[in-house]
Amino acid sequence: EMNLLTRKVTRAGQKIDLQPREFRLLEYLMRHAGQVVTRTMLLEKVWDYNFDPQTNVIDVHVSRLRAKIDKEFDEPLLHTVRGAGYRLQG
Repeated sequence: EMNLLTRKVTRAGQKIDLQPREFRLLEYLMRHAGQVVTRTMLLEKVWDYNFDPQTNVIDVHVSRLRAKIDKEFDEPLLHTVRGAGYRLQG
């Protein structure tokens, strides 16, 4: 659950503390829940890049976000789609 006004995120009643970029990443994934989101889409919409800088910035942030939103739960929300990108399922 995400409150855009207060920038608060909870899952099953537990508060999840996110850094600003993690919040933007989760917000974008939630707006496209159930859809595969490519690295290019994330670079353009979350990082405002119009090119791929050949960096692992997405991997690092997805890993941090996954650790925060899925760590304490049996059912993961954030999935990697091999060769395509990421999908938020919930």
